[in-house]
Amino acid sequence: MAGHTLINLKQVKDQAVDFGYSPDVEARFASDDLGAEQTGLSYQRLAPGVRQPFAHHHGEHEELYVVLSGGGRIKLDEQIVELAPWDAVRVPPQVTRAFEAGPDGIEIIAFGPRGMKDGTVVPGWWT
Repeated sequence: MAGHTLINLKQVKDQAVDFGYSPDVEARFASDDLGAEQTGLSYQRLAPGVRQPFAHHHGEHEELYVVLSGGGRIKLDEQIVELAPWDAVRVPPQVTRAFEAGPDGIEIIAFGPRGMKDGTVVPGWWT
């Protein structure tokens, strides 16, 4: 037995719907669906010109983000960085971060430790 799990990320529940952010935002957290024990994984999509509705940072856990398609910007504390397809960004735990989609929207995969409970949400951070 291989012991692996295969899912399609687009079939994972879109949590943005539950929080009223859909259809401009899509957020699919796949760790449970994959049965991941140590790794967290999410797929996120922002419609053209949309900013994430809140920023966040962590106490101990870094995250990695990979842009799949489209482009835009990420705000890291007070620094704004332009993003294009296949750009990968490592963000240290304490850095507050949020994404803004460019004219083609943006699709992102995020990786971090499973069950990161040390996150702090910052509403209205990028206004």
